[in-house]
Amino acid sequence: MEKVYTAVVTAKGGRDGHIKSSDGVIDLDLRKPKEMGGESGAYTNPEQLFAGAYGACYLGALGSVAKKDNIDVSEATAEVHVSFNKDDNAYALSAELHVHIPGMSLDETQQLADKAHRACPYSKAVRGNIEVKVLAV
Repeated sequence: MEKVYTAVVTAKGGRDGHIKSSDGVIDLDLRKPKEMGGESGAYTNPEQLFAGAYGACYLGALGSVAKKDNIDVSEATAEVHVSFNKDDNAYALSAELHVHIPGMSLDETQQLADKAHRACPYSKAVRGNIEVKVLAV
């Protein structure tokens, strides 16, 4: 496999820490969300970062599969819900991708959304590891 691009981000301090990318574009303090015992404030957390990255990558895959069928998805949105779950003292993530394509029926959207889910690198990375639902909305 040929590497096309490698992102480098250094993390310190875990969920109550800091992340910084090698190019300095990302330079953020992290805090646990209030629901996990954290403090309120203008901080992000790993689940928000993963949801944003997953959504962006997924829309890229949606654009690629739609282009093959000459379908314009430039106004499509993917609202990604990433949950931090606990079950029997074990922790696991789960995700839901709520996909909306203006002007397209729910059935057509679902079919295209499922194709994109099969093609998306993030979906491939988590397949079989976390529960993911893709829903046309």
